[in-house]
Amino acid sequence: MNHLPNAASLRNNCPRSGGDQNLFFLDFVSPTKFDNSYFKNLLANKGLLNSDQVLVTKSEVAKQLVQQYAVNNELFLEQFAKSMIKMGNLSPITGSRGEI
Repeated sequence: MNHLPNAASLRNNCPRSGGDQNLFFLDFVSPTKFDNSYFKNLLANKGLLNSDQVLVTKSEVAKQLVQQYAVNNELFLEQFAKSMIKMGNLSPITGSRGEI
């Protein structure tokens, strides 16, 4: 799929109850490639989820990151790799000490 679905098609595929196994691509430009198209979509107001689209509307700092990643795929990939390493080094609190 190379087009952003319209609201009617999303409603048809996402029933009011159930349907938790229904999947949609968050990036309809290059859904099978890991790249910065997601950020380009956000700048074009084509974010699938409202929680994603607010990255360009609620915070100037977040919007600047989206803009940087949209124009520089290498920067996005580099910073994504660093973030994954940081997340892999986290020790979440589990059991009686915390909740996941």
